[in-house]
Amino acid sequence: MRNAITKSELDAYIRIDRVFCQPWFRTIGLISGLSFTGCRSYQVTKPVGGLAWLTTSAGKVICLHVAQQMEAGHCRASIPLLLFASGGDISISSSDGAWQSLSVPTWVRSGDEFDLRLAENSRLIVLKPTLELAETNLLAGTYQQLPAIAPLIKRYLQSTRFYIDDAHAKALTRELFGQLAKLQAGGQITEVLDTSPPDRRLQRAIDKIEQNPNWEFNLQELASYSGASERNLYYLMKRSTGLTPYRFYQRQRLIRVRRRLVDCQAREPHISRYAADEGFSHLGRFAALYREHFGELPSKTVRCRQHLYEADMNAGELTCEMLTQR
Repeated sequence: MRNAITKSELDAYIRIDRVFCQPWFRTIGLISGLSFTGCRSYQVTKPVGGLAWLTTSAGKVICLHVAQQMEAGHCRASIPLLLFASGGDISISSSDGAWQSLSVPTWVRSGDEFDLRLAENSRLIVLKPTLELAETNLLAGTYQQLPAIAPLIKRYLQSTRFYIDDAHAKALTRELFGQLAKLQAGGQITEVLDTSPPDRRLQRAIDKIEQNPNWEFNLQELASYSGASERNLYYLMKRSTGLTPYRFYQRQRLIRVRRRLVDCQAREPHISRYAADEGFSHLGRFAALYREHFGELPSKTVRCRQHLYEADMNAGELTCEMLTQR
């Protein structure tokens, strides 16, 4: 079993970032089926968060990035959803007005109303299964907390941080929903989350790649910094994450380009310039790598962001198809 790397990473599938209440909640409703009637944020002139999601034939995993403290009232799910706080303090109200922590994965039924309290810099994971799986979760009460599922979700989030390509990420997601269905049917999952600390040399190498965007890849320098030989670092990272040091470095550059595309509010983002800033000199090769890694061309990422931006500026219609079409 791979050693646990503590930071989760669904950020590679970020779709919107640093947006305000209305477009944020509207997009959440379109993508997850979770609607919000009222919202109280404490810094109304600042963005409330971002949103990432990954869709497969088995279901959808959605991550809400919460930038500031807020309360969301009269929430309602159109189908049963599994909610889990992967970071920070998030609570859900029960029918008697009491509050429960979402540090334990919790099913909510279709049609149930509830309130949420979300702390600054918290993250809420929403698992939206296909209708077939959702229909097996007809709950007797308003909520059903399932602590046994928490290690399963944590392991998935850690794995998606190091996925090889888009096909691999979707395979991991289908596996998650398959294991969830097995647990709900009364089966047992024998594989558990490895909570042993990661190798310090590996962690130092990962930190250097992630935290130094201007650093140009040099395996010898990276190995010296981590305290391992080049050969040992290569095999340590490959064995622990499934990625070579250079592949992980390349992944971080692609993610930085994606973040700039998602965050850009210009009508014509300079894809080639953003790519060149991260060392991708051949636009065609960059586009192919981008599609392999994220499952879409960079132009698709731009179109989705523009649909959201234009709908927000003009108070126009925003449909799920605008955000998901190929």
